[in-house]
Amino acid sequence: MSEPRPLILASRSPQRSAILTRLGVSFRALPTDVSEIETGPPAAAALENARRKACAAHDPRRAELVLGVDTVVELAGRIYGKPADEPSARATLEALSDQTHTVISALVLLEGGQERSALTHTQVSFRALTPRLIDWYVASGEWRGRAGGYAIQGAGAALVRNVNGDYENVVGLPVATLLDLHPGLL
Repeated sequence: MSEPRPLILASRSPQRSAILTRLGVSFRALPTDVSEIETGPPAAAALENARRKACAAHDPRRAELVLGVDTVVELAGRIYGKPADEPSARATLEALSDQTHTVISALVLLEGGQERSALTHTQVSFRALTPRLIDWYVASGEWRGRAGGYAIQGAGAALVRNVNGDYENVVGLPVATLLDLHPGLL
């Protein structure tokens, strides 16, 4: 049995790294600084962002797998990205309060000259958030750098009533989708 090619994760997300580590996947994180799309159809924006990240980390001279991932939160056709500041975080949480939104992750895997891609959708229902609960969560700072302004695997769990679909997708990396793209990772 041959050794799998090294995986390059084109991301600075500690959650994605933790998921791959937990699975025992050998990888190297290579964060990329690419301009991300924050408007338009949410699935198309996520896919384009993931492609941009993967392409930025790809070096055709190396025989590596490159994985680009982007996660967006969508409600009523609108993308809720990473809030820029506390007022934006508060506004995002108020919009998601007592609503069911969709977490969409796009994965783009580059291998040799081939590109494979996939999307995962997970429905997340928020509780009715009181001003006190929003104040508490915004004060925690956990919303920083998070699509939709929350981290379900942390204190953000207090905001969520229900998850319908892949929980790991909401954390940041849909494992089943990744393994469907490349079963040889494990």
